[in-house]
Amino acid sequence: MTRLTPHQRANFAFGAFSGSAALVIVAVLAFIVWDVLSLGLPQMSWEFVSAPPRDGMTAGGIFPAIFGTVLLVLIMTAAVIPVGVVTAVFLFEYARPDAFFARAVRSAVYNLAGVPSIVFGLFGVGFFIQFVGGNLDRLFSDGRVVWGQPAILWAALTLAVLTLPVVIVATEEALRAVPREHREAALALGSTRFEALWRVVLPQAVPGILTGAILAVARGAGETAPILFTGAAYFLPHLPTSGHDQFMHLGYHVYVLATQSPDIEATKPILYGTVLVLLLVTVILNLVAIGLRSRLRKRRS
Repeated sequence: MTRLTPHQRANFAFGAFSGSAALVIVAVLAFIVWDVLSLGLPQMSWEFVSAPPRDGMTAGGIFPAIFGTVLLVLIMTAAVIPVGVVTAVFLFEYARPDAFFARAVRSAVYNLAGVPSIVFGLFGVGFFIQFVGGNLDRLFSDGRVVWGQPAILWAALTLAVLTLPVVIVATEEALRAVPREHREAALALGSTRFEALWRVVLPQAVPGILTGAILAVARGAGETAPILFTGAAYFLPHLPTSGHDQFMHLGYHVYVLATQSPDIEATKPILYGTVLVLLLVTVILNLVAIGLRSRLRKRRS
């Protein structure tokens, strides 16, 4: 029998330790999924996903929360992707790495990623609702409160600020993955720097940019703290019809059912059904983005 060297024993021990850690993570995830499925599936029905809540949210469905969550994520994505991509392009393609402004922006991005989500909610109240919305009301609404109140638009923009570092970092990595030779070849053929970026670099970086969008959707769909103050409603059976309307949200609905219900046992099936729907909505939104990314990759290959 061959004796293992100390180096081989160390490799084997570390492999066993890391494999055990990975197994624990998979087991925890499997237990969470099994718990949600076992208690949430019996609640699933067409009425549950298509009807508004009623009887103090102990009966009916959660369609307004589903609609509000999807609309919120779509507005957030439409707001964060352009800003994040343009910022990443500036940092990687145009700014000198040692420039003071570039270093300040990059430092701000990294620090922004570490800010607690509840702080973003307070920022949304102070900046979007009181400052932006309040000034819009003074200018265009004759003093009436239209925009200076919690609304789906302000909640989406708050989440856009929260997920901005994810998109910037993912876009930078996607730009870094494009070979420099492609840029040089485009410039050598007479393209301007912008034309090389628009026609050569960005098309190759789109799959990586969509990866950032997927990560942003995954985080934004599940965030509850930032929207507590900026637009989510406790009980709102009708759908939002404009940007200054409040909305119901699956994550906030789960929080309300778990902490504010006078009869926890009565709302427990609805609670687990809502959690299951939130997971499904997040997975579906991610699958749509992943499918679009795969399709673009096939076109480029």
